[in-house]
Amino acid sequence: MKNFAIAIARGYGSGGRRIGQKLADTLNIDFVDRELLQLASIESGISEELFGEADERVTRTLLFKNLRKNRVGNVRSPEESGFISDQNLYNYQAKVLRSLIERESFVVMGRAADFIFRDDPNVLTVNIQASKEFCVKATMQHNGLTEKEAETYVATTDRYRGDFYKFYTGLDWNVPSNFDLCLNSERLGDDNCIRMIVEAAKLKIGSDFPAPKD
Repeated sequence: MKNFAIAIARGYGSGGRRIGQKLADTLNIDFVDRELLQLASIESGISEELFGEADERVTRTLLFKNLRKNRVGNVRSPEESGFISDQNLYNYQAKVLRSLIERESFVVMGRAADFIFRDDPNVLTVNIQASKEFCVKATMQHNGLTEKEAETYVATTDRYRGDFYKFYTGLDWNVPSNFDLCLNSERLGDDNCIRMIVEAAKLKIGSDFPAPKD
């Protein structure tokens, strides 16, 4: 079968990253998260630090108040102006993902990958969320924070993810119609989330979708 990808967006504390890692292991495919910045750096010749700084600037700009849709576009070459602009740095990440699926199958976290692959029939897009109380409790346990600190951390991180998504796509992050599958990890648990993702992938991608490892 053709290579495929599963693009996962998730609320902080929902366990979405953990589910994505388990899913990749279950399907014996690569898991792509921060590694994408390194791959984009190699592709473009631009330092990995600049890619990370561009991500951080999204939270400090007011540009997302004046968005257009379909902001993801073609990359600019080194001799063109705007080569290291935030937009072009993100376009390189999009280019890397599109090139990567030509070579292999993978699970990718965030990066508005669902938007990048929105027209690809071999990509399943998933959004994993949970209640505020569940996410705050998980964050307290994982990060060793007080309840108030965890509430602030969850709210800040999710706001950043929403701003990042809107900045580069012009869409709202938590609109269910942006995704093929939306899951509540609190109610379903990790294993059932993985089972449902695999079943949904079979339905969308095809019956020859690889069987999970035992």
